[in-house]
Amino acid sequence: MDNRPRPVNNLIFSGILVLLVLFPLLNCSTVSNNDKNSTFGIVIHGGGGVRDRIEFEKNPELERAYRDKIEEALSDGYNILLKGGGSIDAVEAAIRVFEDSPLFNAGKGASFTSAGTNEMDASIMNGKTLRAGAVGAVKFVKNPISLAKLVMQKTPHVLLVGEGALAYAREQGVEIASAEYFYTERQWESLQRRLKEDVPYGGELKEKREGADSSEKIKENNEDKFGTVGAVALDKDGNLAAGTSTGGRVKKRPGRVGDSPIIGASTYANNQTCAVSTTGLGEYHLVLLTSKEISALMAYKGMALKEAVDYVIMKELVEIGGSGGAIAIDKNGNVAMSFTGEGMYRGFVLDDGKAVVKIYKE
Repeated sequence: MDNRPRPVNNLIFSGILVLLVLFPLLNCSTVSNNDKNSTFGIVIHGGGGVRDRIEFEKNPELERAYRDKIEEALSDGYNILLKGGGSIDAVEAAIRVFEDSPLFNAGKGASFTSAGTNEMDASIMNGKTLRAGAVGAVKFVKNPISLAKLVMQKTPHVLLVGEGALAYAREQGVEIASAEYFYTERQWESLQRRLKEDVPYGGELKEKREGADSSEKIKENNEDKFGTVGAVALDKDGNLAAGTSTGGRVKKRPGRVGDSPIIGASTYANNQTCAVSTTGLGEYHLVLLTSKEISALMAYKGMALKEAVDYVIMKELVEIGGSGGAIAIDKNGNVAMSFTGEGMYRGFVLDDGKAVVKIYKE
């Protein structure tokens, strides 16, 4: 046996080999949540386009109002999970907070179509059973997410739209509101600006321009700064759920349905991988099937949650001219939140009970 000291050069070479092996692991994008799995938790978003920092600096009470609603939504969902409730109920509760607030483009704060009406979309999915429910282009329903949940639980269907969805809401005793309830000055003024500026109907899928700068496309698509809301959750039984709700694009054509009620586009949950909710210009999420794409990369490519979310949002979505963001939680309680713009109203609470609320990029 050779007990002679190993040459220094060999030691250096061995050290380099070790670093080359460990480097990918040290830089992988897995979210560790303080190096431990979380047994339950909830993640929420209030849209991928946020108000300008200057606006909040001039009006700190407005920023506080947004943060308070995010915290309220987190609290309502988290308390259900803490008491052993299901992820579906937690997702519904969190989204209802957003739908009841005029600050977000969902429910009461829904945008206006070109005809001056409010048409809303929502969906919800159970990661354990892969059952889902959704409503599209529905009017007067105070909480579309709750109607989507009823479609999932009480019908053999996945998606009801328009007058049929409204009729089912009335049949089930879902709370109906007047047109006046959905009127907000902010959204009405946004529609008037769009009409005067002759901005095209929100939601067209533009062909990718050869040689076009992706940042230009992102700026174009973020003109409407108030977006979709959503939530994803993992309960103590290990079940995942996802939900999304929106008022759609300002000045959209009546009858336009975006990605929010389409399972696999904006909303997807599967106990084997993750739960996802997205925000952004829906036409791009529709063709990319963003939420299902994230799950598929985890299932078939072995990607970690954050790696998959970042790849789809920051690469695939941008490459086709889209913009927006996504929130996700996986079966181990890891969290990911990714977006292309300057910010996204977002937050999460895991089993440690510590709420994290963010608006802008770090």
